[in-house]
Amino acid sequence: MKGPVSAAALLLCALLSACAGPASFDPSKAPPTVARVELDRYQGTWYEIARLPMWFQRSCLRSRATYGLLETGEVSVFNECDTAGGGRESIRGRARAVDARTNARLEVRFDSWFDVFIPSRPQGNYWVLYLDEAYETVIVGTPDRKNLWIMARTPSIDETRYAGLVAVARGLGFDTEKLVRRQGK
Repeated sequence: MKGPVSAAALLLCALLSACAGPASFDPSKAPPTVARVELDRYQGTWYEIARLPMWFQRSCLRSRATYGLLETGEVSVFNECDTAGGGRESIRGRARAVDARTNARLEVRFDSWFDVFIPSRPQGNYWVLYLDEAYETVIVGTPDRKNLWIMARTPSIDETRYAGLVAVARGLGFDTEKLVRRQGK
């Protein structure tokens, strides 16, 4: 579903979330995930539209993530970003679904030199909290609400859609006042 219908549905969802206000979520409970993620539709490139600040993306201006299905059932992850100095940073990893019935909660492990010293280091949570029917926009976060990404299949989205996604994230209990927007195309 594209165009005005999906934008209207997102706006309605956002308005309902905004009306519910901060009392609509229980901060002691993790935010709910979507009912199901079809990984074959989810794979491909997603552009970060906004995120909560985090140290490992401190120099990133424009980030994107590319996902692909592996024969093992895992998901390959390639994250890259353009930096303020004109460079590019990237990291590869793998994700696995914690619950294969929904594929909405994943654990991600990134490849790094730490693997030599700590081969069984913890994995990061990657929870799909909102995903439109057309798989064009997504909200991903962590159960502790410290990390949040709003992403889209294109490097930019219109302000109405963005405001709707921010309202959904706020309704899930995320501190959207701290969101860092993508800079440039």
